[in-house]
Amino acid sequence: MQVSYNTSLKNYNSFGIDVKAQKFIEATSIEDLEGVLRKTYSSELFILGGGSNMLLTQDLQKTVLHVAIEGKEIVSETEDEVIIKAMAGENWHKFVLWTLEQGYGGLENLSLIPGNVGTAPIQNIGAYGVELKDVFVSCEAMNVQTLQRSIFSLEDCDFGYRNSVFKKSLKGEVIITGVSFRLTKKDHNLHTGYGAIQTALAEKNIKNPGIKDISDAVISIRQQKLPDPAEIGNSGSFFKNPIVTKTKFEAIQKEFPEIPSYQINTTEVKIPAGWLIEQTGLKGYRKGDAGVHKNQALVLVNYGMATGKEILRLAHKVQKEVLKKFGISLEAEVNIY
Repeated sequence: MQVSYNTSLKNYNSFGIDVKAQKFIEATSIEDLEGVLRKTYSSELFILGGGSNMLLTQDLQKTVLHVAIEGKEIVSETEDEVIIKAMAGENWHKFVLWTLEQGYGGLENLSLIPGNVGTAPIQNIGAYGVELKDVFVSCEAMNVQTLQRSIFSLEDCDFGYRNSVFKKSLKGEVIITGVSFRLTKKDHNLHTGYGAIQTALAEKNIKNPGIKDISDAVISIRQQKLPDPAEIGNSGSFFKNPIVTKTKFEAIQKEFPEIPSYQINTTEVKIPAGWLIEQTGLKGYRKGDAGVHKNQALVLVNYGMATGKEILRLAHKVQKEVLKKFGISLEAEVNIY
């Protein structure tokens, strides 16, 4: 366990926002976690995982607890599948690559998503037709007040679109310490329905893709569309893709026939937020060091010295323009502090 004071969080959030933590503790074991929680009231703690899904707008006058518990193990396996448990501090993309190296399928579409394993269930991360809940078995979490350790099943987590019980009734109440996944060893259920994946595979003349091929395709797509946080500060998709009623969608479609969409069910349609933002003319927009990325309008970026408040003002501008043009309220996917 490491402790420091008046610590910059610039290297602990993917936006690269330079705010300070009054006190910073890095917990590398369950015992570390218990020790900190026994001595510090939960109201005085700010829990930090991979720092990939947050926008920090001010210095934190709290103790920042960085969950950096690493490790992974095979819990059980059969001839067809395997259950893998990964600890919260494992880097998500490195974990995905490790599963692929072992020949395990299920996470390939979720390649190159920033962040750590422990924060993945909170957001129910998803990409290219796959969500975390599709391979989720359970997660272990510790109550920040009672220190009780509990196991949450798929049903317990109440997963929704970029949502879970950990963002609702249990927000700030528990810390996820480990996550278990059910992955396939053969007869993998491949998800190649998204056009971008089909195009990437076709360009390489791959007609019968394996899990590694799909992962490579997803990585290539993301690298072309999304900036690397190590080079340009960002948190990936800043806004959720809005889901509207079929009636509302059809009304918008009359004015914008080219609008892309994904039907959720018989009454709801999902519209790509990036397309909506692009139609407002804000793609590539920049004010100071806060900007809308030139290749993907869904991504807000920090070109170097932008403050969290400047990024937030830009987000509000984007929301205002989309609401004005389409009558759709964009909801932030990132957590704002």
